[in-house]
Amino acid sequence: MEKVVLAYSGGLDTSIIIPWLKENYGYEVIAYCADVGQGEELDPVKEKALKSGASKIYIDDLTEEFVTDYVFPGVKAGAIYEKKYLLGTSFARPLIAKRLVEVAEKEGAIAICHGATGKGNDQVRFELGIKAINPDIKIIAPWREWDIKSREDAIDYAKAHGIEVPVSKEKIYSRDRNIWHISHEGGDLEDPANEPQDNLYVLTVPPEKAPDKPTYVEISFEKGIPVALDGKKLGPVELLTELNRLGGENGVGITSMVENRLVGMKSRGVYETPGGTILYRAHEELERLTLDRRTLEFKEVLALKYADLVYDGNWFCKLRDAMDAFVDETQKTVTGTVKVKLYKGSCEAVASSSPYSLYSEELATFSQDEIYSHKDSEGFINLFGLPLKVQALLNRKIKE
Repeated sequence: MEKVVLAYSGGLDTSIIIPWLKENYGYEVIAYCADVGQGEELDPVKEKALKSGASKIYIDDLTEEFVTDYVFPGVKAGAIYEKKYLLGTSFARPLIAKRLVEVAEKEGAIAICHGATGKGNDQVRFELGIKAINPDIKIIAPWREWDIKSREDAIDYAKAHGIEVPVSKEKIYSRDRNIWHISHEGGDLEDPANEPQDNLYVLTVPPEKAPDKPTYVEISFEKGIPVALDGKKLGPVELLTELNRLGGENGVGITSMVENRLVGMKSRGVYETPGGTILYRAHEELERLTLDRRTLEFKEVLALKYADLVYDGNWFCKLRDAMDAFVDETQKTVTGTVKVKLYKGSCEAVASSSPYSLYSEELATFSQDEIYSHKDSEGFINLFGLPLKVQALLNRKIKE
């Protein structure tokens, strides 16, 4: 019997794909589940996959690799899609695609299957990742083939096949969770006119219900990478876990947005990224302290391109490698500490310090100093304003 490796989460779509693959392709189904920090969601996955008809299941803990090799490069780059989305799902998909190929090659499988819909971005992210590593392996995307048209249809299919799923027609949100974030789509969220309800949130309390006193946290960076909280050295997973706790308790990191999908349509999603929001804000502030104006401006332009590239599933491309080389060069001096204030959903960097600080109190002071002469600015302004002066003289001449 030929084998197929299924990207398995235990959610609605991938749960019904196992019997569907066996019925329609006659393949032996090997489930693969990547642990990227989704927590208790993984507890029933093994038993559930086998009950649904999988012959075997792999469950790999990739959390540290995910944070170190995928999330932190994005933080260093400052990549945020459409100024709001911190790319939680986008960062995870290339890592999962890479591991799917490795398992398929180990098992001698002829195909890899995923549960992404034909309307979404994940189909692109999975398939580009797979093609970049093994261009010859077959890819199966049931949502582009089967007669199931909606999540309601999928629930009915699951019931008909005796498969328990973690959703119902009343609780129909589509969620993706990892250590970086959790996303919510579907249900009442599909109408952008509907405000997200408080019972939607998983990682974060509603800002109105956060404590009435602010929480402060100091984050230390070495070459753009966070390494300590409040002076205590922590590994990447420990550090992000603690920031998620602090951010979640203070209502930080909730984003509701209508975004432009790669396939051409707009979609509405709600994201919770508590720890990630804190890291981005702190890293941004440290760069303001340690990078010169032109480097910072150019890096902001690159950040937009980097975010688009990752969102579109092009993680394994030469352009990202080149961008990372530039980013790593800029991060050589992004070392220091940032104090962040968390209060009822807000996240503000209130203090920063670095041995590579470009801020000079002697230059910035309004008091008399020996470094800067106020008289020097006159010649500079005359030269800087010369084009405006020439234009004004020309305008006067034309009017005459």
